[in-house]
Amino acid sequence: MQQILRFFVLSMLIMTGAQASDLAREQRLKDQIIDAIFDGEPEMLTADGHEFLSIYTEADDAKGAVVIMHGRGFHPDWEDAVNPLRVGLVDYGWNTLSIQLPVLEKTAKYYDYVPIFDEAIPRIDAAIDYLQQQGNDKIIIIAHSCGAHMAMQYVRKQGDARFDAYVGIGMGATDYGQPMLEPFPLDQIKKPILDVYAGDDFPAVQRLAGIRAQQMEVEANPLSQQIKIPEANHYFTEMGEALVEAVGTWLDQL
Repeated sequence: MQQILRFFVLSMLIMTGAQASDLAREQRLKDQIIDAIFDGEPEMLTADGHEFLSIYTEADDAKGAVVIMHGRGFHPDWEDAVNPLRVGLVDYGWNTLSIQLPVLEKTAKYYDYVPIFDEAIPRIDAAIDYLQQQGNDKIIIIAHSCGAHMAMQYVRKQGDARFDAYVGIGMGATDYGQPMLEPFPLDQIKKPILDVYAGDDFPAVQRLAGIRAQQMEVEANPLSQQIKIPEANHYFTEMGEALVEAVGTWLDQL
């Protein structure tokens, strides 16, 4: 039934032309934020012949690097969740590379985004390539909300060979009447996994927490963990410090 639903939804979206990301909006986002970047340096990376914005922030005596993937329709310096992580994890000894993901118009919902998940795959590879060129041997993927959907699509298509651990934040967020079309492939990831969600997270994220925990138990990596931050909402508004502490403390174990 789930495969039938996925086929039907994707077919309908492709027929209506909702299969390409909005590059013009992406350019507008870049123009809005690039001059306001205080920590880190903007780096233009290339994937599928298209340049996209990333922000690289270096730590002293870095242990490795993290790729940070924002939520739906946002940008690599988004003030909630993303900026705190890309700046705060430097203090834990990690270089950070926050990348621009494909976006659609502001009103787009989960099913609108499903057809463009694949567009994130070459961007993730480009980010990993860049980090390796900077001398980073250990690479972690950190993805929030819709970024987690895109990261999991990467795992479905590319596997987990190119990264050393995965952090999913607010995983499973969709829209009312639009359930996930495929389960997350957490059971296919042999690397350590950190699943972080909020006490006031979206209902679907909280409802699927038990299933995510079961999936993580399939490979049973001893470092894998699920953390609930009680007072936070899905966007970790004004809770960036608590989010960074949870993620940074876990990364210290790797």
